[in-house]
Amino acid sequence: MKNLISTLPLIFALISCSTLQSQNPTISFKILNGEYWQSGVVNQAPNMPYDQNTDYDFQLLGNIDGNQAQPLLISNKGRYVWSEAPFEFRFNRGVLQINGGAKIDTGSAGKTLREVQYYVRQTYFPASGQLPDPELFAHPQYNTWIELNYNQNQADVLKYARAILDNGFPAGVLMIDDTWQENYGVWDFHPRRFPRPKEMIDELHQLGFKVMVWICPFVSPDSKEFRELEKQRALIEKDAASREPLLVKWWNGYSAELDFSTPDAVRWFRERLDFLQRHYGVDGFKFDAGDPEYYPASSVSKEKITANRHTELFAQIGLSYPLNEYRACWKMGGQPLAQRLRDKAHSWEDLQKLIPGMALAGLTGYTFSCPDMIGGGEIGSFWGAANNLDQDLIVRSAQCSAIMPMMQFSVAPWRVLDSVHLDAVKKPSLCAPGLPR
Repeated sequence: MKNLISTLPLIFALISCSTLQSQNPTISFKILNGEYWQSGVVNQAPNMPYDQNTDYDFQLLGNIDGNQAQPLLISNKGRYVWSEAPFEFRFNRGVLQINGGAKIDTGSAGKTLREVQYYVRQTYFPASGQLPDPELFAHPQYNTWIELNYNQNQADVLKYARAILDNGFPAGVLMIDDTWQENYGVWDFHPRRFPRPKEMIDELHQLGFKVMVWICPFVSPDSKEFRELEKQRALIEKDAASREPLLVKWWNGYSAELDFSTPDAVRWFRERLDFLQRHYGVDGFKFDAGDPEYYPASSVSKEKITANRHTELFAQIGLSYPLNEYRACWKMGGQPLAQRLRDKAHSWEDLQKLIPGMALAGLTGYTFSCPDMIGGGEIGSFWGAANNLDQDLIVRSAQCSAIMPMMQFSVAPWRVLDSVHLDAVKKPSLCAPGLPR
């Protein structure tokens, strides 16, 4: 009887749902008076909701705007749109139009945003019942990116970790960011910058930290790993005729990219990650990149799949590693993956984006989310800004993060804040004297 009662809300939602399962790739319907829509594009949250006066369109195929996304639309009137494949949606003159190449489900489930969200979550992205590593929630996270940038090295990583404790912050998860490795796809510690990585990680463990390292699906073309993967045809290829690996442009240059639709690429990648855990004691991984834009439609993979599906396959790798983080995800709502909002600038404008972004992440099933780095994670905001950082902004960012599932430091508060602001960050639920309320 208890189990029956617990399932009644879902049963009622199913009964009230008038689902249209259409093979027609185009669907249009009028937006109701007082109806407000949310899409599944997390980075677009500050532009929502959409209503009768909205003129806006977004193409999900090959584009998730650098953050989490779902092929989903839901409204405060209980209506929804879902497709297993990416689609284009447009709000124009009081009409919502959906254009897609696959079956589109649309209907009503309840009369409120809460009721329809409950229905779509149970139907399309139910919770797995598993969690990422609880340490991600129990204590603050620390990322070396803003302090060390492209100069990750053993001495400064240890200095950063010790300073965390020396300045009265608790140990937590420590993420060593990009350039710890020899090269992209050469997933071993750079021998000059990290001469004794096992000793470093052992010391970090003794200090109370769990250690993550940055990782991505790219492979530098001038490496033996590239040649090995090319022979296995485990890389995305630029066309079917030449069978040559595609070199894709991303923020760090030009690289080949693993084709996770082939078992050889999945096996090769996991072997590298497992080696890092077994040999050095690495606890987990920050999975970066993997955005659909890096899988152009003209490229060739073992399976003929969409760019968005490539992003999904990359995210599935993280399910084997409880200590994980993703910035770009597609159709992974309900899964035990830690997420982070797309990099935010050190600005009040971007600080205001955190709450809508986090709220939409929750609505779309990305429950285990972090509102970017405290004070901003967009590195350009910190270049040459040593004397121009806004101390009040850093405090407010910390206070905002404190009410979220996770909080992540990168810029060192003890380096950039005076004693009043530093004390406020250590107690982010309080307003320190002298700070604007």
